[in-house]
Amino acid sequence: MKDYVETVIRPKIQGDGGEVRFSALQDGELTLIFQGECSKCLILDRCVRWIEAEIGRDLGERVHIHAVRKKPFFWDN
Repeated sequence: MKDYVETVIRPKIQGDGGEVRFSALQDGELTLIFQGECSKCLILDRCVRWIEAEIGRDLGERVHIHAVRKKPFFWDN
C-alpha cells in the first residue's frame, strides 16, 4: 500500500501542488499525511474519496482514509 501511494497517487497529487505521504495502515484504515496545497484545500474530502476508489479499483482493497493535514512549520508562527 505504501508503494502504491508513493508511486501512483503521490505524483498525481503533486501535479496540483499538493503532497501526500503514507503514514499507516491498520484494520482497513489508511492514514495519509497531506501537505502543500492539500493542507489548506477546501475539497480534500473529494480527493480522499477519489483515492479510496483508486485503491479499490487498482488493488482490490477497500480502505477508509484518515486524512491528516499538516501545515508547513513556518505557518505555525
